[in-house]
Amino acid sequence: MAIPPVNASSKLLAKTLVASPERQQEAGFDWMVVQRVQAGDVAAFDQLILKYRERVYAMVYNMTSNREDAADLTQDAFIKAFQSINRFQGQSAFFTWLYRIAINGALTHIRRNKLRSFFSFDKVHEDATVSAVLNQLTDKKDVDREVFVNELQEKLNEALQKLSIPHRTVVTLFEIDGLSHEEIAEIMNCSVGTVRSRLHYAKQLLQAELQSYVRS
Repeated sequence: MAIPPVNASSKLLAKTLVASPERQQEAGFDWMVVQRVQAGDVAAFDQLILKYRERVYAMVYNMTSNREDAADLTQDAFIKAFQSINRFQGQSAFFTWLYRIAINGALTHIRRNKLRSFFSFDKVHEDATVSAVLNQLTDKKDVDREVFVNELQEKLNEALQKLSIPHRTVVTLFEIDGLSHEEIAEIMNCSVGTVRSRLHYAKQLLQAELQSYVRS
């Protein structure tokens, strides 16, 4: 049986269906701003910069662990987005399109300079392992807790260095930025299955590395 072709509208609808109402509203607003920029209202692009500057900077910083590099790469991402704005046709949310530009720039920078990425425990979302660690933290005195967190931070960073750059990127986007599997797949131009596989592998390694810190 022949499979009917999928047009751009169908693809856009499929992506919209998996988005939350808030994300749909956000994407719709951004698309209207983008259309104004494409029509010649260059100043309207400032709205997108103000809206996403901190989020892009935080994501890039979590990948590079260097504030100056993160600031430069964030600026480069917005410049590239502005220069390419006429090629953006709304098939995806502006947010994911911008993130893809920023991540590609950060990955190129990391590979070129062979940088190490460092994991921040401050913003990590809870999962089974992290919940157990947090429970253990509450049982410790202030001094012991600080030592424990420092040791855990170092252990996490050591574990992350054993992951490939794509695996580390997925962990950053999911655990720190809180993006969904679908959003990460779109940003990294891979399947949702690949995202889940990379996260599963990364979490297995992190759990193994943290085993001695987690109560059975």
